[in-house]
Amino acid sequence: MYYFAMAAKTPSPPPPQRFYEPGNYRPEESVGYLMRKILNTVSAEVEVELEPSGLTNAQWVPLLKLYMGSASTVAELARECQLDAGAMTRTLDRLETKGLLKRVRSSEDRRVVNLELTPEGRTAAKRIPAILCGVQNAHLQGFSQDEWQTLKGMLRRILANAQSIQAEREKNDK
Repeated sequence: MYYFAMAAKTPSPPPPQRFYEPGNYRPEESVGYLMRKILNTVSAEVEVELEPSGLTNAQWVPLLKLYMGSASTVAELARECQLDAGAMTRTLDRLETKGLLKRVRSSEDRRVVNLELTPEGRTAAKRIPAILCGVQNAHLQGFSQDEWQTLKGMLRRILANAQSIQAEREKNDK
């Protein structure tokens, strides 16, 4: 009986914090703006580093996902890269023309197209992680290990919030 009385007195969580107000909103001070600017500069640097290999941002991402085993079919890769089927097909056409991958029809289901890296594609993809590490480490210059871990934790919290908002919206749209 005592337990139930204690449970009833548990305070409700505080209302969500409001960090932004319309009257004094400055886009350049928003978290979204800052994250987008960082992502743009990181992407630009990765593209500069990959330029000698002839890979663009649009091409190295699917190449790396194939290499790391995140996807093996056109449909899976399109989902992983968050691209529509048409955009993925055009990207794969370019990678195939460069000799970095090949499409192979599934023998079990002719509708399924499997993707395989060529030896040249594996060699190109194998270089990508070192470039990503170099670019990201350069952007994190001056951070301590603790600051880096804290930053990643905070970004994961923002991502979890974003995913919850998206899931709630999708649930309400049904």
